[in-house]
Amino acid sequence: MNVEIAQTTPTTRHFTAHLPATPGGARRARRLAAGQLDAWGWPHATDANGTVALLVAELATNAVRHGRENGRDFRLRLTLHPEDATLRIEVTDARPAHRPPTPGTLRPPAPDAESGRGLHLVEALSSHWGATWGDGYTKTVWCEVVLG
Repeated sequence: MNVEIAQTTPTTRHFTAHLPATPGGARRARRLAAGQLDAWGWPHATDANGTVALLVAELATNAVRHGRENGRDFRLRLTLHPEDATLRIEVTDARPAHRPPTPGTLRPPAPDAESGRGLHLVEALSSHWGATWGDGYTKTVWCEVVLG
């Protein structure tokens, strides 16, 4: 696991971690995000920290379930804009061809389905979300949340 913490300007802060595309890696992403948010001033016991932990857990779990390629990690990147208390969460995986639905087009899962609710939570809890493909080898699913 590689972890980078950078402050590129006096206001914007970044955190990046490369994690194994395993359930343990997804759990670690959630814990790292909650810890980093605590370090940036939103303690573990706050609603903002809990919301971020849930969003990271959902995006990281999707990267493990739907974006896993043998031998390839996924990347978690957090970008904090303190001037408006907005956090951008990005999870990049190794399967660009497996694209998520676009925002606003999610279909509800069957009532008895055991999965399929993760992006519904992302859509409900974030101010906006989406996905990008840039290099032919990865995709990034992202969301932004106002921490308050």
